[in-house]
Amino acid sequence: MKESVLRPVFITGLGVFFPNAPVENDTMEAVLGMAGGLPSRARRLVLARNGIKRRFYAIDPQTRALTHSNADMAAEAVRLALTRADVPLGHVNCLACGTSSPDQLKPGHAHMVQGALAAPPMEVSSIAGVCTAGATALKYAYMAVAGGVANVAVSTGSELASSFMRAENFDAEPDAETLERRPVVAFEQDFLRWMLSDGAGAAVLRAVPATAGPSLRVDWIDCLSYAGELPVCMYSGAHKDPDGRMRGWREVSPAEASRDRYFTVKQDTRLLDQHIIDAAVTRPLAAIASRRGLAARDVDWFLPHYSSEYFRPLLSKALEAVGFPIPYEKWFSNMPQKGNVGSAMMYVMLEELLYAGVLQKGQRLLCLVPESARFATCYAHLTVV
Repeated sequence: MKESVLRPVFITGLGVFFPNAPVENDTMEAVLGMAGGLPSRARRLVLARNGIKRRFYAIDPQTRALTHSNADMAAEAVRLALTRADVPLGHVNCLACGTSSPDQLKPGHAHMVQGALAAPPMEVSSIAGVCTAGATALKYAYMAVAGGVANVAVSTGSELASSFMRAENFDAEPDAETLERRPVVAFEQDFLRWMLSDGAGAAVLRAVPATAGPSLRVDWIDCLSYAGELPVCMYSGAHKDPDGRMRGWREVSPAEASRDRYFTVKQDTRLLDQHIIDAAVTRPLAAIASRRGLAARDVDWFLPHYSSEYFRPLLSKALEAVGFPIPYEKWFSNMPQKGNVGSAMMYVMLEELLYAGVLQKGQRLLCLVPESARFATCYAHLTVV
């Protein structure tokens, strides 16, 4: 049997979409509402730890009603990416969409994005997960083009996190003294409430680079999950029993699920502290670098999606420990101005960097997207052409 040859794959257009006006630190509680009717005592401390200055919410600040669906935001990002790539929607024959916050259980998220676009028939794939869902969608689109299944593929990452972050979904916050003494405990609920952002990103992938402007050649994307070895850390739609068993929302009545905050995003901070750096860097990077023939000196831009500035020095130390030190001057993150947009974050970073006019032909980008849901990590290596 003749061995198949993979085609080269290029990102020829990127688009992002953020709903409404940016929300600054001092006004975010007015938009989300006050849990228990009282101002948060921990908000300023949590924000100081995570380093975020502004974010975006698909919420009307007056009525607190949602202004956009997840699918609508993803569709807007796709439209911009296609415009920048100079590709008509009718030429797209593969759509892969990742999110942790779809608008409904059924139909699949990618089908809803296709519907929002009024796109013609095509292959679609909905990628479930948390932060790595967007990177996995990119890999799906990359494989479709590389294998000759699609000539033009589009991938997205998008989040409607604010629907979980509104005050009515939260009980009393941890006290400020506890947060000061052990800041990682803020991740349990309040960290997520004061950090997560809404928005979407999209990429257009083709077997040829753009005729005008820079493109990013996708050299490889490696995704690893440790769910077979590590327990659940971040979750929604469930409760976690003391023995670690997950009780999903189907096991209780709708009234119980509402009363017991089943749909609040929760995080086991003990597990997060114990495993996230190991799963993001210590375990995967040395093996990936060896297999891919990659050295730290080869990386011109490092785009890490860390959920908080709290992790920045920990991540740097872990890189050094595995023999892959990357100086901070090579790092790029726009999280302080865009917030943590979960599965869209890699697209948000790449989009700003690609169109800022700072990339040079031949430069190599290394993207890192970890997630703590049940611990998974994606690395993507791109080259400017």
